[in-house]
Amino acid sequence: MKRRGISTAASAAALLLAGCTPLAPQASRVPVPVHDQSAVGSRGYFYVGGRYTGAPDEQVMSGQIYVEVAVPKRVQRPYPLVLIHGAAQTATNWMGTPDGRKGWADYFVEQGYVVYMIDQPMRGRSTWHPSDGGTRMFTAPVLEKQFTALAQQGNWPQAKRHTQWPGEGPLAGRRGDPVFDAFYATQVESLASNADTQRHNQAAGAALLDRIGPAILLTHSQAGPFGWLIADARPDLVKGIVAVEPSGPPFENSINATGKARPWGLTDIPITYAPAVSRPEELEVERQAAPKPELFACWMQKGAARQLPHLRQIPVMVMAAEASYHAVYDHCTAQYLQQAGVPTDFIRLEEQGLRGNGHMVMLEKNNLAVAQLIDQWLQRKLR
Repeated sequence: MKRRGISTAASAAALLLAGCTPLAPQASRVPVPVHDQSAVGSRGYFYVGGRYTGAPDEQVMSGQIYVEVAVPKRVQRPYPLVLIHGAAQTATNWMGTPDGRKGWADYFVEQGYVVYMIDQPMRGRSTWHPSDGGTRMFTAPVLEKQFTALAQQGNWPQAKRHTQWPGEGPLAGRRGDPVFDAFYATQVESLASNADTQRHNQAAGAALLDRIGPAILLTHSQAGPFGWLIADARPDLVKGIVAVEPSGPPFENSINATGKARPWGLTDIPITYAPAVSRPEELEVERQAAPKPELFACWMQKGAARQLPHLRQIPVMVMAAEASYHAVYDHCTAQYLQQAGVPTDFIRLEEQGLRGNGHMVMLEKNNLAVAQLIDQWLQRKLR
């Protein structure tokens, strides 16, 4: 049996004796750019939240979230950042861009933040079970229209100003362009019910803060209501909220859908008001005149506005991009927060010299300039 086998060293010797040169080891191929990680001191992951559901002999865990953490070698910011992605996305939104550039996670670690990135409950690496409810998936044409090819396909006034999506040539931002295809490959199924999604994320976000302590929430799009709800549940543990184009506007959909929505103003599920509200119908609202033709006419509270007491000590930024469909209505979300006693700054990127952005700002050409703006705002507000 021993004589059948031949060692690697013996094989090389045999080749040399035969006058041949052994093959050199091949370097591993890296299919995407690898970013500088010199600022990272350590990385890890854990799961938090969730509960057992189902019959006693068939129980599964539901509602837990996958959390990835990156810790800088030198922590230079007072609170960590919790990055919460939007609909159909996962934590990969923050890890890099579809054309291989540095993402927000690495940038914020370089500034000295401890960075936590989650996959929402029932999403990505946070397991979904059929008993959790139905799901939905964004089609490629929907993403072209809403996120990547706005100048050609967007149906809102600001869409023609979109210039920041990466990609070149006639297919830029559309199927067949390698950057778009790389982006679409990251899309995943997500829960169809907005109310269920908000309930699960509020519970999981509160459990995360209970574990890691005080933190800043950075939300994007669908995750906007999660920021308000997690702060409502853990007001002492939320030190700031950066809401990048949060789901809105209050009470009524605009652009991508129509009809009533978010009956609690900012959310689909209850949030604490003072004086107390037991049913959303108790919120008396009236529609304002549109400030100019290309902007949505906001629904605001009528008369003496009820306050959001658990958010009134938390500095909030609501950010809108120049060419996004959110440019039409994010001012309404900011004004509603202000009316309810929440210290809110509304920032339009074009007014800060950052032009041509769409909804997926963390992936676009000037993504790090947007991240720098966020860091600068946080440093002013959280000294």
